[in-house]
Amino acid sequence: MRLALEEAYKALSTYEVPIGAVIVHEDKVIGRGYNRREIDKDPTAHAEIIAIKEASKYLGGWRLTGATIYVTLEPCAMCAGAIINSRIDRVVIGTKDPKGGCCGSIINLLDNPGFNHRADVKFGVLEYECSSIITNFFKQIRNNKQYKF
Repeated sequence: MRLALEEAYKALSTYEVPIGAVIVHEDKVIGRGYNRREIDKDPTAHAEIIAIKEASKYLGGWRLTGATIYVTLEPCAMCAGAIINSRIDRVVIGTKDPKGGCCGSIINLLDNPGFNHRADVKFGVLEYECSSIITNFFKQIRNNKQYKF
């Protein structure tokens, strides 16, 4: 999770919402990502999607069976869908997202028996650090009107 936090700090340094993700397979980091929606002008440029693309390139295929994704904030519906479709086995989440999380907060797409793949989910790894970076970012945005999203 510390590596995912490093990715979140990269996002923060570019005034993006500070979310980071890292994918590990056989004890090796094979994918990294941080939010790039503003930089790339792309609504799909979430940390998880970027990390999944990088991991797929590394493994030479779209199936990431045996992989674990570490993400600082609970994935949204799009990212949870990408996790299901890439067959990632385990999701380790820093902090919940009560307004958009789809791994247990609003809905749990990763444990839905209607899908052909399920992933194990663990919450609360470095929760304080993962929560603080996002909370402080949005406090700064509210207090400093120069950032426009």
